[in-house]
Parts: sequence; C-alpha cells; structure tokens
Amino acid sequence: MAYKALRAGVINEDMPGKVKNLILIASGKGGVGKSTVSTNIAMSLSKRGFSTGLLDADIYGPSIPTMLGDAPKPESHDGKIIQPVERFGLKLMSMGYMVDPNVAMVWRGPMLAGAVNQFVNDVDWGDLDYLIFDLPPGTGDIQLSLAQNVPVTGAVLVTTPQDVALADVYRAKAMFDRVRIPILGLVENMSYFVCGDCGTEHSIFAKGGGARAADEMEIPFFGGIPLEPAVRECGDKGEPIVSVAPNCDSSRAFISISEALVKTVDEANQAKDEKEKRSGKLRIITN
Repeated sequence: MAYKALRAGVINEDMPGKVKNLILIASGKGGVGKSTVSTNIAMSLSKRGFSTGLLDADIYGPSIPTMLGDAPKPESHDGKIIQPVERFGLKLMSMGYMVDPNVAMVWRGPMLAGAVNQFVNDVDWGDLDYLIFDLPPGTGDIQLSLAQNVPVTGAVLVTTPQDVALADVYRAKAMFDRVRIPILGLVENMSYFVCGDCGTEHSIFAKGGGARAADEMEIPFFGGIPLEPAVRECGDKGEPIVSVAPNCDSSRAFISISEALVKTVDEANQAKDEKEKRSGKLRIITN
C-alpha cells in the first residue's frame, strides 16, 4: 500500500476523503484513564466544530463501545470498505463493534497490527479534521506498525501523577523519539480529588508529577484532569462527560486540553509548511 504525505491530507490514496491530522493518545502503562482522555478530547474537538473520528486501537481490551454506547455492527456495502459507527457526532471504529464482547481476542502481534492498519485504510472515514487513535498501553507492535505505515501528526502522552506511572511515560517518550513521532504534549489524569463535603482538594496520587515530567522531557504540559465520580459514571453509561456536563471541572479540563492540542498542532503544521516552502525555494535557486 502506498502512502502520501500527511500534509497532503491522505492516509490511503485509494480511498475518498482526507484526514488532516492523525493524533495518537498513548500511555506507557494501563490504568491511567487513556481511553477516557481519548474519548473526551475527541468529543471536545467535535463540539468545537471540527470533524472528528475516534479509532480504538486496543484490540485486546476495546473500551470505546462502553464509553460511547452500543451501536449496530459496522457494515460494508461492497465487502471491502467498512462504514464507521457514528455516535455523538463522532465517527468511530473499534474491535468491540465487530465481535461479541464475550469473545477473547487471542492474536499474535502481526495480526494485531494488521487489524489496526485495516481500521485505518479500509474504513470510510471521509473528510476529517482530526482522527484520534486510542492506543493500547505500552510500546508494542501496534505502536511500531503505526509509526512505519501511517502518517502520524504526533502523540499525546497520558499519565497519572505518581512515580510508577511517570516511569512508564518516560519509556513511551523514548519509543516515540526512536520512531520519530513528535510528542505534542502530556496530560495528567486523576490530578486531584475535591471533597464534596468540605471542598478540600486532595492529591490522592501525589502532586505535580505530570508537570515536572513534561518539563524534564521538554514537551508541553497540556494540563491536569481532576478525579470526579461523574466521569466514571458517564463513561459507564456510554455518555462522555464533555457532552453530558460540559461545565463541570473535568469537562472544562478536557476542553482546555483540546484547545492546547489544536494550538500545538496548528503551530507544528505551520512550521512544517514554512520548512517545505523554504526547501522548495532553495531547490529552485540551486537548479
């Protein structure tokens, strides 16, 4: 399969439509709320008027169908091109929509990578401003396959404040550096909890670890997200908190993070365009 450059807006040249920005949401370990972050960032972008898709790349443990609600199995009118699921204005694809939820996916690495590549190339995403990838935790086959085969704009790392989570984020950063995928920023989930009775802020999983890690890795810190029961309740009901309660503390944090992401992506794309223009002028002068 041949690929064109991302700035040309094409993932698969044989498919109609263009995806302008492909964003990986990643973490070095599980349990940090990466799927919750992916879902609500995608929802925040959509609410801002961006055409947005969300791809659940966690084949073993797909979470998006739970967080965005059940939907009919995706269809293919010609046996080749898959039509994405649509919920809350988002275009969605997940293995959880394709197979029975009680079926265990016992696949080796190459099969996992092949499934994710199919979700990228054989799904009719149409024209999208953003395609958000909810990656599985770790630094395995899926991450490497995307780096090699898909024109990625950049990655957003998700962590919680404590050292055990931050250690894995450093490893994830090193992996993305090695495959030359730029890190757009870092998000700290479960930053603090506000007691409903006394209004006191409690740092349950330590304090400030995400901001310190971002500073040490010299990447932008997009912000922290408070630990609120409503986020879990909405996720279990299949209703993103940003859609259901846009004015709560967590929703405001997700919206602020999405704004930081858009700004960073725009700046990166402008810098790339300027670099291409300069190199083009240089070639003309040289010739």
